[in-house]
Amino acid sequence: MTAVPAPDTGPDAGAIWHYGDPLGEQRAAQTDAVLIDRSHRAVLTLTGDDRQTWLHTISTQHVSELPEGASTQNLSLDGQGRVEDHWIQTELGGTTYLDTEPWRGEPLLDYLRKMVFWSHVTAEAADLAVLSLLGPGLTDQRLLDALGLDALPEIAAAPLAHGGFVRRMPGSPDGYIELDLLVPRSDAANLRQRVTQAGVRPAGVWTYEAHRVAALRPRLGVDTDERTIPHEVAWIGAPGAGAVHLDKGCYRGQETVARVHNLGRPPRMLVLLHLDGSADRPSTGDAVLAGGRAVGRLGTVVEHVDLGPVALALVKRGLPAETELATGTEGDIPAVIDPESMPATDGMGAGRLAVERLRSGPTRQAGPTHA
Repeated sequence: MTAVPAPDTGPDAGAIWHYGDPLGEQRAAQTDAVLIDRSHRAVLTLTGDDRQTWLHTISTQHVSELPEGASTQNLSLDGQGRVEDHWIQTELGGTTYLDTEPWRGEPLLDYLRKMVFWSHVTAEAADLAVLSLLGPGLTDQRLLDALGLDALPEIAAAPLAHGGFVRRMPGSPDGYIELDLLVPRSDAANLRQRVTQAGVRPAGVWTYEAHRVAALRPRLGVDTDERTIPHEVAWIGAPGAGAVHLDKGCYRGQETVARVHNLGRPPRMLVLLHLDGSADRPSTGDAVLAGGRAVGRLGTVVEHVDLGPVALALVKRGLPAETELATGTEGDIPAVIDPESMPATDGMGAGRLAVERLRSGPTRQAGPTHA
């Protein structure tokens, strides 16, 4: 089994891309179980009595009372409501764990430390590795024994006997289980060996990315750009996918979040594109064209075992699914929107309804007349 490294120019540089059979690894994730080493991700910890209430005030999620074992997505926005950071957050044993993209670990840590002021919070980089398990076969007793568990956790986190914890991720298709293991790097190799000896097949991050793209889950810095607001990539509202809580106090960028939610629709939407498989693959950041005019940008591009070459893309909201599209550096690779990936038609927000009523004038109602 030969490990093929991920491209040096991509977001997973330093990780294993595949072990010689990327499509076979994807199929194993669908039918059995695979182990994917994502230890290039950055992990931070927050400790101190004020960590939850303090983080609540500077992020988009409602985390002031996040219960023991709970996990959620969270964001940091700039003053215009554009996404700067995205992380997975877990509360366990008096510590808040944040794991994020490899390239955002140091900037996020620096930002958090600058925002502490007088709060009783300590932010540190953690020497933890992230390993992911995918597939319907994760309930096998041999795997549970290798992890030292009596049963898999529900949608929650639980400590592991050798250190670290296991976290069950929400939002996967029925019968499909996704677990993250956050373990000390010193024990990661031993844990990988125990898990593979229990019959779980090693797979590269290609398999993880294909699963993520098919599930329409965006990735910071790949499927987002410097203009992305949470509404555009479904980081608001969806159970298991939401990273923004609409009923909480003030945080940076909240005005934009509230305005777009109440008065209008976001300018772009995240969709799945099917790409022409006979041409060279386009790249992240390539323009998406309609009639020669740019209508969006390409995000993650990946070969899926069932769907073929696909990509996530941010395109102009309202673009019909049947629009003939093209992408690539020369704009010569045909693409089509998967209609099932189109976001639901937006209902008119309460603020917009009020504006429309004002514009149309008062409604005349019949009533008694007086002499």
